[in-house]
Amino acid sequence: MEVYLHWLQDNLLAVVAVTLTLVLIYHYLIEKDTVTKLSKRYRNSIFEAQSRIFLNATQYLISGNKDQAIKEFLNAVDINRETIETYFALGGLFRSNGEIEKAISIHRSLIARENINESTRLRALKELAIDFDKGGFVDKAIETYKDVLRINRDQYEVIQALCRIYEDTGDWDQAYNYRIMLSKVAHENQAETVSHILVQKAKTSFDQGNLGRCHEDLDDAFRFAPSVSAKILRIRLLLVEGKVDQAEFQLLELIKEHPMYTSFIFESLSERVRTEIEEDYKARLAALRGYFIGLEDDELMLSPSVVLTNVRLLKESGEADRAAKLMRNWMELNPQSSEVMKAELIKLLIDLGLKDEALMHTTQLLNNLNQSVTKHFCSQCGYNSDEIFWRCPQCHEWETIQFRWKVS
Repeated sequence: MEVYLHWLQDNLLAVVAVTLTLVLIYHYLIEKDTVTKLSKRYRNSIFEAQSRIFLNATQYLISGNKDQAIKEFLNAVDINRETIETYFALGGLFRSNGEIEKAISIHRSLIARENINESTRLRALKELAIDFDKGGFVDKAIETYKDVLRINRDQYEVIQALCRIYEDTGDWDQAYNYRIMLSKVAHENQAETVSHILVQKAKTSFDQGNLGRCHEDLDDAFRFAPSVSAKILRIRLLLVEGKVDQAEFQLLELIKEHPMYTSFIFESLSERVRTEIEEDYKARLAALRGYFIGLEDDELMLSPSVVLTNVRLLKESGEADRAAKLMRNWMELNPQSSEVMKAELIKLLIDLGLKDEALMHTTQLLNNLNQSVTKHFCSQCGYNSDEIFWRCPQCHEWETIQFRWKVS
């Protein structure tokens, strides 16, 4: 489905051109067999004029000249105002050209017509909702999308659009409702996404100090899927409640399951909490960090992410010597380590004043440098950011975040 959508976006102009040509032929055949007051000669002249206009419009579309294509379609409307497809084509072109108000006007005029069938009216209503959506009229877009669903609930694209809007605006209750609806219409497993949405609901309650509601939403999230975000929030909740032993157990289980997430986990655990609990939370988080640093697990230490997180936590604790020793041992066991691992060792050596050793490693590093630009990127669309994101801001997919180690 996703591959098809990408192909459609890349070949949109060609698809529009072919569609309009087929529509023109269809209307000609219909009118040819329909009793009409117009003479055959006059009908043929209309067809010839429209053929010329559509041919010109198609050429402009293929060349990417939307403005000229719009002018040709307007000429087609002047010749025959009953050609509904021309209006839809015009509305779509106005919208893609950024002329949202004109697109809205056209689709509203179609909805107001008395001589169109209900399927055409529904199509016009959906196009109007897309106009509002693309134009940034969020409230109007929501109401119009809902109007479409009142007529026909089996509208996958409409429900998907509402999911996106509510997730963008942080209305997690509505986002949850429409994700459930989407799973029923599309028959696709939405468990992971619903879990993330419930975690966001739980996080809102957590930030407000409503721990009871936080527990309820978090339990619901785990029932759908044990997502990483749910497990991290559970650890934060345990720290707030003073259950450090349980937090340590959950942390170890999570890191064993997802060692690549180690740095991400500690970044998330370090996010701000309410002022009245901040002091206690920081003390408990420090204890959790100490527990992690003290872990002696050879299997875990095979992960570069675990090692680098350990090193950075040691540096923050003022134990640079211990961090450098850890990095040296790693480099000896893994001589083909990434540039980031080597750069981290170089920084440690400079901090410790070991300039000759740092220079040696720097020379080796510069021979094959591949510096990361950002710490995180989306595996689906390639979006880059130093910020943590469970839902990609660009393609809107959930839990597609991947990691690069960035030298900072």
